[in-house]
Amino acid sequence: MNKFLNEFKDRGYFYQCTNEDELSNLLNNKKIQAYIGFDSTASSLHVGSLMQIMCLKLLQKHGHRPIVLLGGGTTRIGDPSGKEETRKILSEKQIESNIKNIEKIIKIFLKTDNPKLKPIFVNNYKWLGKLNYIRFLRDIGKHFTINKMLSFESIKLRLEREQSLSYMEFNYMILQAYDFLELNKNKNCMLQIGGSDQWGNIINGVELIKRHSNKQVFGLTTPLITLASGTKMGKTEKGAVWLDKKLLSPYDYFQFWRNTDDRDVIKFLKMFTDLEISEIDKIKKNNINDLKVILAKETTKMLHGESESSKAYKTSISIFVKRKLENYDQLPTIKIKKDDAKKGISILDLVIESKLLKSKSEVRRAIKDKGIKIDDKAIENDNFIVNLINFKNLDLIKLSHGKKNHIIVKLIN
Repeated sequence: MNKFLNEFKDRGYFYQCTNEDELSNLLNNKKIQAYIGFDSTASSLHVGSLMQIMCLKLLQKHGHRPIVLLGGGTTRIGDPSGKEETRKILSEKQIESNIKNIEKIIKIFLKTDNPKLKPIFVNNYKWLGKLNYIRFLRDIGKHFTINKMLSFESIKLRLEREQSLSYMEFNYMILQAYDFLELNKNKNCMLQIGGSDQWGNIINGVELIKRHSNKQVFGLTTPLITLASGTKMGKTEKGAVWLDKKLLSPYDYFQFWRNTDDRDVIKFLKMFTDLEISEIDKIKKNNINDLKVILAKETTKMLHGESESSKAYKTSISIFVKRKLENYDQLPTIKIKKDDAKKGISILDLVIESKLLKSKSEVRRAIKDKGIKIDDKAIENDNFIVNLINFKNLDLIKLSHGKKNHIIVKLIN
């Protein structure tokens, strides 16, 4: 088997492939260009997109050139795959801003000085924004049948649940197929990679190119990643695990990986780090907590750099091992005025302001279970008032919910 495909499987990325033997032969005989698309619905990607980024890194590792398609055009439509309702349509200004931010994030992972491997960034609005509707229907639409389009899972599920599916969304799969055609014609792109929910869209592109240009191209999909707990990858009590440090601190990113379920650690070392499979096989019998630290260090280093990864690790040691308030600058921080502290602040209000919990009833339950702490000392009752007496250490305190959620409360004048 081709080395790229072999490692793709070893790392757990493989789900489905069109004409796998032919793709393997192609990859053995030449270096190709392959693409993955990212719609620009938010200002940042989150860890749910990380596997796709790792696939692009693997392409580079094996000498193939990645194409990153940023969906300036398709974001204006909305992909119905896995969605229960129509996506909110963003302004053109917001979409363009999102594209710039997402490109910056992806460049962190795909940096290279080799012009033959340097990622190609394209925005599909460049061609989708210029489409002539009549010509598009005549030249492209004729290759699609409603019968086939209705058979795809993303469409079937919405219709079976009697959930609204707009004509605009129904066209998404044709536009994505057209993206592949454009990239094949103009960038000689031979392969599209995507999540398993994109299989139908990818097949459409492969078949469109075959009918339109009589060329053989390929599709490859990755599995949907769920945690051993059954929850979706990247979703936590606090929300999405963003890849932009403005939305999620390096420390919180480190802690997300450090708190990985024991059953997922080896799998995630293979999927989300650059460690060689042979090295992972050597260390996999180590203490599970040591492996979690390796996972957290490697993933944080890849996104935020060696320095931030080291700081996050030292902060976690000071909090969880030494039980001291060191390296506090790595923790999320809220600021309160000294005058407010002099008057006294209800523990209920302070926890909600810190966003550790969302409602006073949740805070009360946590206090009853000894789950709210100031500098590691449990709060005994929900009438507790935080005042200047509590701020003995550098005009700050550590406010905690449970063992893993911490925030610094800092006094300001």
